Amino acid sequence: MAALARLLERLLWPARKQERVEEAEERRSSPDGPQSLLDAPRCAQRPHGGAAASWGLSFGASAVQGWRAHMEDAHCAWLELPGLGPGWAFFAILDGHGGTRAALFGARHLPGYVLEALGPAPGEPEGVCEALRRAFLSADARLRALWPRGEPGGSTALALLVSPHFLYLAHCGDSRAVLSRAGAVAFITEDHRPLHPRERERIHDAGGTISRRRLEGSLAVSRALGDFAYKEAPGRPPELQLVSAEPEVTALARRAEDEFMLLASDGVWDAMSGSALAGLVASRLCLGLAPQLLCAQLLDTCLCKGSLDNMTCILVCFPGAPRPCEEAIRKELVLDAALGRRVAELCAFGQEPPSLNTVFRTLASEDIPDLPPGGGLHCKWGRMGLRSPLAPIQALPWTWRPDSCHPLGTLCPAGASMELRKKTPLPQLCRLAEGRETNGGTPECLFPFLLLPSHKTESLMREGKFRRPARPQKKKNQKNPKPQNPKTKCL
Repeated sequence: MAALARLLERLLWPARKQERVEEAEERRSSPDGPQSLLDAPRCAQRPHGGAAASWGLSFGASAVQGWRAHMEDAHCAWLELPGLGPGWAFFAILDGHGGTRAALFGARHLPGYVLEALGPAPGEPEGVCEALRRAFLSADARLRALWPRGEPGGSTALALLVSPHFLYLAHCGDSRAVLSRAGAVAFITEDHRPLHPRERERIHDAGGTISRRRLEGSLAVSRALGDFAYKEAPGRPPELQLVSAEPEVTALARRAEDEFMLLASDGVWDAMSGSALAGLVASRLCLGLAPQLLCAQLLDTCLCKGSLDNMTCILVCFPGAPRPCEEAIRKELVLDAALGRRVAELCAFGQEPPSLNTVFRTLASEDIPDLPPGGGLHCKWGRMGLRSPLAPIQALPWTWRPDSCHPLGTLCPAGASMELRKKTPLPQLCRLAEGRETNGGTPECLFPFLLLPSHKTESLMREGKFRRPARPQKKKNQKNPKPQNPKTKCL
């Protein structure tokens, strides 16, 4: 079954990718396309996570606004469900369109409707599947009662309900989930698009039309919360309207080989396929990267790959998830050191330092071993290289940031031997003191790094683009002066 899923993924991914590219081109060419994108992406993230050690479940989550003018994604994560025994958890991603109202409502209230539908003793698996279906329809009905009349907007919804024996996926729209089992993609959800045969039949029966692969030439998904302008067909139940809030529910029996489940909004899938994401996540878990930091790096990688949408991802790790591997950590550090030396060589050649785009294209044309699977060189490209696809190419000052963070420092819970630390030389690193929060967020010691070759530091200082840490200055008439806190400003 897993082999068949991988084969279908390889066969369907090129067609799906082409559809996404065509849709992106339509958005760019539309009159309101450029206004919906910013001149520069908003990359700030607040990764967070948690763990339930008693049943071996952990999760990480992060979201980024990206190039869009507004952030319309929302998500929620419950490691414990009131009224149910240990081992039950709930996670959901809501991807709004036409505003944030529907997505925020789903993130706040959908768990409550799920708990109400489940009751104190849900029957597995049929009873739980029916409860999830009722919960989605009840939430949509309540949202309709609160919705301002005539206002547009809606939200796709993707939910994962974890029980001690099953994994339940309920989704409507184009957010997806992928399950990794025994090192391979075991299951991936299917988008609800108007051109899908089952969706198209329902739309035509309700009197709707499909134009340019969109419902009524406007809506790209055929199932969602909200979008009540498409739920006015007389004499038809809610699940048979042009746009339906009825979720597609799948129950997967849990196995010891289950590694992780990745939930992500469509902005992530615009940039990477399911197999690529599973490979990237597995490789980062082997480095001991915490799930929440892994999610942040995954979104950075998708931004570098050209995703223009809001992005949210939740990574749920099971007891069979990959463990930190000393050999994988050693290879990653060797790779970072090799990339640092190669960047220094490119910057030393010629009188003017090359732009980051030039450095990246040169590295992309070379055969570099042991790059992260799925992410490749994009996983090592810092945010400094991002530019708007609607704006002309600008020469950016070269920088290089091995964004895998320092796996031997604090990201590997199992630690690494002192012999390995001594054998693996680290490149010269300068901490980038921006982009991550320290209060209540990622600790300062886990910041991404910015590589500045020492032989170029002096020239950058002369140009005013880089400052060394300030030296403590002695004040007059003061016997024991207190040194100032050094601050490093990086480009």
